Amino acid sequence: MARIQLTDLEKQYDDVLAVKGIDLEAQDGEFLVLVGPSGCGKSTTLRMIAGLEDITSGTLRIDDEVVNDVPPKDRDIAMMFQNYALYPHMTAAENMKFGMKSVSDFSSDEIDQRVEEAAETLDIADLLDRKPKELSGGERQRVAIGRAIVREPEVFLLDEPLSNLDAKLRVQMRAELLRLHEELDSSTVYVTHDQTEAMTLGDRVAVLDAGELQQVAPPQELYDFPANRFVAEFIGEPAMNVFPVDVHERNGHYVADHAGFSISLPDGEGLDTASDSSVSMGVRPEDISLASNLPDDAETFAVETTVREPLGELLLLHCQLGDDEIHVKVEPRSEIQPGETIEVGFDEDRLHLFDARSGDALYHSTAPEATKSEPVVTE
Repeated sequence: MARIQLTDLEKQYDDVLAVKGIDLEAQDGEFLVLVGPSGCGKSTTLRMIAGLEDITSGTLRIDDEVVNDVPPKDRDIAMMFQNYALYPHMTAAENMKFGMKSVSDFSSDEIDQRVEEAAETLDIADLLDRKPKELSGGERQRVAIGRAIVREPEVFLLDEPLSNLDAKLRVQMRAELLRLHEELDSSTVYVTHDQTEAMTLGDRVAVLDAGELQQVAPPQELYDFPANRFVAEFIGEPAMNVFPVDVHERNGHYVADHAGFSISLPDGEGLDTASDSSVSMGVRPEDISLASNLPDDAETFAVETTVREPLGELLLLHCQLGDDEIHVKVEPRSEIQPGETIEVGFDEDRLHLFDARSGDALYHSTAPEATKSEPVVTE
């Protein structure tokens, strides 16, 4: 296992600053996921860790050793690419062996043994004589993983390895990657643009946007306590509802006013700041309920349904709230139709306020516990 530390790491391409002073640490044995939209700098960051991109400024340490100028082959790192990078003229076994002699002192017999053991672990022992064109997408991916694990490196770097697979196989391979991570007890940095993948795989998830680190936290903390509006809307499917409100203090309590409602806000840190600012309220679709499912004294309001999306396990309603559209999750067999006006209310324990200009979180109606930001470390 190894610890990876990025300190004020930057990457400049001509006049474009692709990575902007990232400070991040991956703990020993941790599965750390870098997630963000295309062009956010996540793959560039991964390639700097691997040594495939020069570092413009900042410091990269692996186990407290500065490795900015250390060649990739000397970093004890294995990287798996999105396209798997298998040689078409080589068999699966030859692809898995490729490069081992140049980065290790293993004998041919030891290399063969490692390939056989990796193939058994990955359930591809009967495919070792086949070439990539004779393998399915999932089998090619397993070969690429096998090529990485035969070296038993300190660090695994994976750059969107599941993006070329169909939906069913992606789910299967997510579970496979987690199982392998537990077995190999290695440090892993994983890049993806898929927030569902990030949430299911990561011990912690680092969210990037426009080359900047927005937040790093365990998946549930990201979901429940986003640091800003970007994280709130990027993490979660469908995205968090966000709309403008005015916050005022009335009779010793704070109230959020919108064209479609006026509701009381539970006491909490940040409300005094929110009352003096232009703010947006955030509420996740599952935190909006039909009035019939709420207590009699709950504060409710009317919205008009415009679109219904049956998703099997739930029904997603697109609703008009004043001039804003919001999404509401309801029971899958609900008979609510477009054009109907329905009465709904918010879960008062799941409300968020963001600064309308900076996007920074000002208030969560349930405050995060102090311990939730601590890294998850695999012993």
